Amino acid sequence: MEAQIENAVEILGSPTSDQALKAQAFEYLNQLRENQQGWQACTSLFTRSPRTSDVVRLVCLEVVNYAVHTQGLDRASLAYLKDTFLQYVRQAYGPGSQQAPDPPALQNKLTQTLTYLFVFLYQDGWQSFLDDFLVLSGLPDNVENVAGVLFYLRILSSVHDEIADMLLARQNGDNKRNTELKDQLRAHDMHKVAESWKQLLNRYPTNDAVIDTVLRVVAKWVSWMDIGLVMSPDMLNLLLPLIGRTNQSGSEDTVRDAAIDTLTEICGKKMRSADKVELIGFINLQEIVGQLIASPSLTALKGTSRYDIDLAEAVAKLVNVVVSDIVKALEDGSIGDETRARANQYLIGFLPFLLRFFSDEYDEVCSTVIPSLTDLLTFFRKVGQLPQDYANMLTPVLNAVIQKMRYDDTSNWGSEDSQTDEAEFHELRRRLQNLQKTIAAVDQALYMDVLSNLVATTFQTLDQQGSQMDWRNLDLALYEMYLFGELALPNQGLGTKNQPSSEASERLVVMMRKMVESGIANFPHPAILLQYMEICVRYSAVFESNSGYIPNVLENFVRLVHHNHVRIKTRSWYLFHRFIKQLRGQVGNVAETVIQSIGDLLPIKAEVDDYADEDDMSSDEVDHSADALFASQLYLFEAIGCIASTHSTSPENQALYARSVMDPLFRDMEAHLPRAKSGDAQAVLQIHHIVMALGTLAHGFSDWTPGSSTAGSHPPPAKAVSDEFSRAAEAILVALRELNSSADIRLACRSAFSRLLGVLGAAVLPQLPQWIEGLLSQSSSKDEMAMFLRLLDQVVFGFKSEIYEVLNVLLTPLLQRIFGGLSEPITGTDDEVQLAELRREYLSFLQIILNNGLDGVLISEANQGFFEPLISSIIELSRTVEGMIGPSRLAFSLMTRISAVWGGPDVATISQNPTPPTAAPSPAIPGFDQYMIDRFHSACWEVMRNPNFRPWQDAQLRQVLTEIAGLEQMIYTKTGDVFIQQLQHGLFPSLGVNGEEYLRSLTTSTDKKTFSGYLQGLLKARQG
Repeated sequence: MEAQIENAVEILGSPTSDQALKAQAFEYLNQLRENQQGWQACTSLFTRSPRTSDVVRLVCLEVVNYAVHTQGLDRASLAYLKDTFLQYVRQAYGPGSQQAPDPPALQNKLTQTLTYLFVFLYQDGWQSFLDDFLVLSGLPDNVENVAGVLFYLRILSSVHDEIADMLLARQNGDNKRNTELKDQLRAHDMHKVAESWKQLLNRYPTNDAVIDTVLRVVAKWVSWMDIGLVMSPDMLNLLLPLIGRTNQSGSEDTVRDAAIDTLTEICGKKMRSADKVELIGFINLQEIVGQLIASPSLTALKGTSRYDIDLAEAVAKLVNVVVSDIVKALEDGSIGDETRARANQYLIGFLPFLLRFFSDEYDEVCSTVIPSLTDLLTFFRKVGQLPQDYANMLTPVLNAVIQKMRYDDTSNWGSEDSQTDEAEFHELRRRLQNLQKTIAAVDQALYMDVLSNLVATTFQTLDQQGSQMDWRNLDLALYEMYLFGELALPNQGLGTKNQPSSEASERLVVMMRKMVESGIANFPHPAILLQYMEICVRYSAVFESNSGYIPNVLENFVRLVHHNHVRIKTRSWYLFHRFIKQLRGQVGNVAETVIQSIGDLLPIKAEVDDYADEDDMSSDEVDHSADALFASQLYLFEAIGCIASTHSTSPENQALYARSVMDPLFRDMEAHLPRAKSGDAQAVLQIHHIVMALGTLAHGFSDWTPGSSTAGSHPPPAKAVSDEFSRAAEAILVALRELNSSADIRLACRSAFSRLLGVLGAAVLPQLPQWIEGLLSQSSSKDEMAMFLRLLDQVVFGFKSEIYEVLNVLLTPLLQRIFGGLSEPITGTDDEVQLAELRREYLSFLQIILNNGLDGVLISEANQGFFEPLISSIIELSRTVEGMIGPSRLAFSLMTRISAVWGGPDVATISQNPTPPTAAPSPAIPGFDQYMIDRFHSACWEVMRNPNFRPWQDAQLRQVLTEIAGLEQMIYTKTGDVFIQQLQHGLFPSLGVNGEEYLRSLTTSTDKKTFSGYLQGLLKARQG
């Protein structure tokens, strides 16, 4: 078997092996893992002398590990493995060994094997586990053996990882076992392990590999051992010199960093707050950290290429742990006054260290201490009225936070090479912003003073230095100003005109005035121009009470939308649109000037993306592709719509402005249509863009939707404007008719139709047949039909008083199109989802018709021939309770509504004390009473008799059953005794019940859910 194993591994490792042969070898090794004798052959092969190849031995250990871990080997097998591997380890790693140590990868796998054996045998069968491996180190015999020392330390590290690593998720049984193993280690071997660390540090003071590994093992084990074993004076005397050792070359010192990490783990060990404060003093941590910070690596070399970032990060971790623990001690109400006083002194002493690393130029060092700074500020917030000692800490903390928000002097904004760095910096800013918010919550007055002074000083410097000012300082002030407004806005906005509602609001207004007056909009750096526009848009409410500034700002926006920097260009178009939209009531009659000023940006130039070159495009080019550029260009069209439809602009001028923008688009569409019809992709895309632009322009004129109030939206325009957009609708309909096979064109036309509703109003109704013809064509997908039906819901609801005649004409052809979509075969999951959506929208559309008093169109002379297919389709959809439950529920709800509309007056009542129905049914449509019983009642029971209909197991099916219960009760109220006779002679005999309980629940359940509950019990009893 050993030869076969070697052969299989060699085949898999050879690049020239036949693929079929490799598959066989792979299958053989898989079977070997499951073979009860496989691990024995692998054990022999691994320990064989002379050694086989490293790859074969690695595979052998993998098989053995699998067997130990998963096959539940008996005691004899485990003992055999223990003896075999221990013998091997003694020969390979013991003092005086003549063999070369295994490669690191093999050592890792071997320690994993031995650790698994430890887990199964340490409590019973191998209690001498640690003693056996300690012998390898040579310590008991007072001999040096570096290979054995390192292997012993590997074992200790692996044992911790297996039984004590808190980051690994484990099963409850493993947790119990691991707890027992740790308890036994503490009771029997922990003191020996701790003593071995001290001996190794003493014996190998110049062997960095040994010292480094010892320290990393101590750092792991300290979290679950007695702190006294590592906090003894002799251990500290060994550890502290390593922490403070100097490196004259300035190169990385992994041993020193490992020593600091070990001290960090010691200080982070869980213990009572009072004990933690005692520990900080016992180690004299404040002095240690102070000396580390004063070391040349962190002081003299700061700001140079030789600055030791690893050391800075290691000490920062230590400071972070200590400060968090000090804060926890101060939050602990059980500590005594003396301990609290000492904790306060430590806090005062460590704060400069915290701020030193928080202010470090390297963000990874700064980020290391953010958690403890967050803890500190959260503690201050809980304290409420701060004592003076704490209050004095806030100013330096806030100043440090603000300065950390500044772009680094080496940063290069907007370049492609710096995109990753910039993203990381913005993430850091978001974290810092949370710190600022906490400071503002603790001391709002301080926060306002510091930020106000920063902004004022910066604008003063700008006045003096102009374009020579460092853009980073200006960006910082603008960013802080952007954040400051968050303090002002929650105070009920900015109040009445010229009377801000709070000091924060008042200061924001002052800042905004200074910004607008400063000439910052002419600063040469693009980052500043973007910040300027972002602030103007975010705090546009300021201009409502300071409208005199609007012309100046608007002029700046018009200039900046022409900026040639790609990031400013596209973003400024969006911000320009937002600014206009928010202040359309204050901008005045400036539409003509604005349209002329940005007219050169309006011509549409569609570009078909060359996806073949996509791999060669830079990330910046992808972000600002032709499609993305056009999406931003649409904001300009909406902005023009907003500014051209202000209250101060006459309807005639509004129509004139709309015409001036649309006429070039009409000519462009006319020019491209012939090429588009012949299949030219660029021409089709050009038509698509023109249609989108027309719809977006309309949305700018009015974002009102039919059926909604005009509150919160711009109301429909005057007739002169609507007439202009009627021309746009006609042009779009031409494109839709000529290019109907293009899904992109249909998508653009549907989008435009939804936006034209706001400007056309009821004028859209005569065009509806054409829209339906185009948007529900043979080419339309079920998804498109569903979305268009959703739009028609709006139209029907919004124009219910005017739409009857149009709806009467178009209903039958509309339903024919929908039925075509409903009957299409399903070819995949997407199709199934789209079909469910179309079913829902179809039923919702019918419900909208019934709920808005338009039920007459369903039975009018023009449509009555389609009545039976309509009802049949609803009943058919009600049966779809397997996979598409939503449409079924809607269908039963719709049948209930139909019964209410055409079932006539109630002839029976449902009450706790019902009286027998006396009157005969009197439906609105002759014979509809029997129709409800024959069709709707039958549909109810067809679904309820379905063996897969189990509402007690599915909440959605319970909803369907509730609708069925409501329909049954509706049929009863409309048909009375006729329905009872049908139940007694038809349903009850088929169910094998006398029906009294059924009738009692039917006629007395004033809430349909009660009757639904009865039906559920009945069905459950029938299905067993």
